[in-house]
Amino acid sequence: MKTKTVLVTALAIALTFGATLRADTSPERQLIVSGAGQIEIAPDLAVITLGVSKEAKEAGEAMALVSEDMSAVVQELRAVGIAAEDLQTQRISLHPVWSDGGSYGSSGQRRITGFAASNTLNLRVRDLDQLGEVLDRVLRAGANQFQGLRFDVEDHAVLQDQMRVRAVANARHKAELLAEAAGVTLGPVRRITDQDHGGGAPMMALEMSRSDAMPIEAGALSFSHTVQVIFDLVVPEAE
Repeated sequence: MKTKTVLVTALAIALTFGATLRADTSPERQLIVSGAGQIEIAPDLAVITLGVSKEAKEAGEAMALVSEDMSAVVQELRAVGIAAEDLQTQRISLHPVWSDGGSYGSSGQRRITGFAASNTLNLRVRDLDQLGEVLDRVLRAGANQFQGLRFDVEDHAVLQDQMRVRAVANARHKAELLAEAAGVTLGPVRRITDQDHGGGAPMMALEMSRSDAMPIEAGALSFSHTVQVIFDLVVPEAE
């Protein structure tokens, strides 16, 4: 009797492990799709990078000339209502200017003929209607370097939330179409991977020689966000 009990127990264990192994080795039925959420929106601010550069015989003179013109630029920006927190010095540089002839170690060895100094400023313009006036006034004040203008939006967090919702909805729409075409039922979400690639805010190049008020069109910015979603699939049982 005891022997029969042991055999039955062993058989039950073997059947249990056999079923477990079969379940573990069966392929997972899943569907992987990507979803995209896009938004086009009018910008509400502009970011400008501009500067002043000067050359002089002496380093101190070059820096003094740059400081004088940059102070005038900042005063003009304050006069049109640009707040202090929207102004930030990006870079200050000073380097020698060398003569063109000769080379190091030769009889006509190059020499320093002067110094070049520059001061680069980042600023944000929140009233886009005055953008042309701002650029015109800083040019007149002495800015002679323009490294770019880009349009942007103040609140990126709200845009990201909206795009994430749209991206997940787009992924589910794709998955439902694919599942229906394949004759299977879409199951629950297994995994969502958030993929932020950004978008929008292109740079613009403008000529610093213009002195007339600049007509500038802000247009619209395009932002995008993508997600990857993995769904389980429910396959109908064969009749």
